[in-house]
Amino acid sequence: MITAVRLPGRHATRSAKPGPPREPPKAPAGGPRPPAWRPWLLPVVLLAVFVLLLSRTHSPSGTALTYSAFLGKVGAGQVRTVDIDDKGGVDGTLKDGRKFTTRIPTALGNTGLAQQLRAQHVDITASGGGGGAGWVGALAALLLPLVLLGALFLWTGRQAARTLTGGLGGIGRSKARIIEAERPTTRFGDIAGYDGVKQEISEVVDFLRHPERYAVVGATGPRGVLMVGPPGTGKTLIARAVAGEAAVPFLSVTGSAFVEMFVGVGASRVRDLFDEARKRAPSIIFIDEIDAVGSRRGGVRLGGNDEREQTLNQLLAEMDGFDQSTGIVVLAATNRPEALDPALLRPGRFDRHVTVPLPNQAERAAILAVHARGKKLATDVDWNVAARATPGFSGADLANLVNEAAIHAVRTGGTVITARDLDSARDRVLLGRRETSNALLPEERHAVAVHESGHALVAALCPHADPVAKVTILPSGPALGATEQLPEAERRLYTEGYLTDLLTVRLGGRAAELVVFGEGSTGAADDLAGATQIAGRMVREFGLSPALGPVGYASTGLPHRFGDEPADDTLHRPYSEQTQRLIDEETTRLVRQAELRATDLLRGHRPALDRLADLLTTRETIDGSVVLDVLRGPGLPGTGAAGEGAPGGPPGRPADRAGPQEG
Repeated sequence: MITAVRLPGRHATRSAKPGPPREPPKAPAGGPRPPAWRPWLLPVVLLAVFVLLLSRTHSPSGTALTYSAFLGKVGAGQVRTVDIDDKGGVDGTLKDGRKFTTRIPTALGNTGLAQQLRAQHVDITASGGGGGAGWVGALAALLLPLVLLGALFLWTGRQAARTLTGGLGGIGRSKARIIEAERPTTRFGDIAGYDGVKQEISEVVDFLRHPERYAVVGATGPRGVLMVGPPGTGKTLIARAVAGEAAVPFLSVTGSAFVEMFVGVGASRVRDLFDEARKRAPSIIFIDEIDAVGSRRGGVRLGGNDEREQTLNQLLAEMDGFDQSTGIVVLAATNRPEALDPALLRPGRFDRHVTVPLPNQAERAAILAVHARGKKLATDVDWNVAARATPGFSGADLANLVNEAAIHAVRTGGTVITARDLDSARDRVLLGRRETSNALLPEERHAVAVHESGHALVAALCPHADPVAKVTILPSGPALGATEQLPEAERRLYTEGYLTDLLTVRLGGRAAELVVFGEGSTGAADDLAGATQIAGRMVREFGLSPALGPVGYASTGLPHRFGDEPADDTLHRPYSEQTQRLIDEETTRLVRQAELRATDLLRGHRPALDRLADLLTTRETIDGSVVLDVLRGPGLPGTGAAGEGAPGGPPGRPADRAGPQEG
């Protein structure tokens, strides 16, 4: 069946050796910090006072007695004094010194009670219900909650103000990581490849090191440098290397750190960031993913549009406002340059646009060697071979490849990384985990073997196809099998002959099914989708259709990230429906011709197809040399130009998933 692999245009980068580990920057010396409990002292004290007064106000002054019990104690001569208020409340003292409280039912009257009290010689006093103590308690119960809430709001406001204007890391302060106590130790020599990028950006280093040389001739150094490239190309690492070479402070921040839920915070953080840079000048400001804050103004967004525009406006003003003689350079990185505001890209703000391209084969070999430092390698490991098999890989991908190889070596009980471990790790990255539990039915196993044999034989028979490296019918991820091709060199220019052979190889699996079984299967679904995409670009973009002529309609969809395939924009086609019909007809013609060609090749080499399918069914995995041996077997037709494929195309991809990469 077909294999799941990355598209040819996938981002790829070279990676660099990271600098040695550094200790975190030390906090600046200063006076002793206030204790952490001090901000909470005021609210805690207010809460304690409130609870105390409330308890004193509402706590009873003695034992509560019912009115009947009170009359009983009066009749028994146990009451010494009583204090009766005008609302019927009674506070009294017994002769044994205990205090009590009760309430006289006003509906019963108290004439008889007064006579009883006088008869028992009880000392009677009277007080008003709104006396001083009562008013104080009521006033305290009313005002203290208000005072407490006011104090709480005051304390919260002061804390917020202190946070907004407080030390580094506050809401209103820049969240930049300032590496100053220990300057960045990464150098250009620690970065594998990137010779062109390093040469272009070295002028920034020279300006920061020797600004007086530019001042003598009246020249000014670059104000800003924008690095553009696919994700994982090491743009941040290059910025650190610039700071390391120039030996200046390095302020690193991401674009998303400027904007939060508070209005005006983004502009405040931009101002603070440049203030910190001025204090440490000469210095470097590095803004990663600047498209998060520097997107085009005026667009329709679901939320936060005004805040982003204010932040961008402040960034534009700061880049215009700082004095270049201070030696401040702004480095920024993005993989979406088309989304940035034109005002941000003009000269005077970002004077230099440095493209960090995908790594070539030699650079990938150097990157793999960098990531393999500190790991035990077998003698059969050849980084040049691994680099040929990993086109389109970024530095992060290559680092992951080496790590996966080390994990595979441990899983198989080895102590060193071998070439087989690297090959298995590459299959894991491209195809997915090997599904050992995904058992195929016997007829399915044979069908997959026939399908992959068709890909391999057609690739060996086409004069411009890349040589076959490996054929397998072991399921990996969503793929039930894979045919991998390995080019002898890397090219970025593809001829019509190469693209035609690429289409033929794509349809080799379906052609083998038609030749052997007389019918196709669902296993060719991914082949057909890839072949249709390639043929469509040949007609629409590359001008390789006689019917349409030398006219190119590049993709006009929404801007896409580096490494992504162009979007299929059916709403903004720059051509008519009649032209679209012609494009569809030519695309179908190219695919049909490729299928017919693959079918004719396999019918002419039917014995080799059957023998190769049997070998695959038995061995499960074979290399490219076995394919050539089968073609050269006794009694079998010759190979034509097999193995003479012109280098180019997306190397190292399974044949049924390969696609052209625009040069």
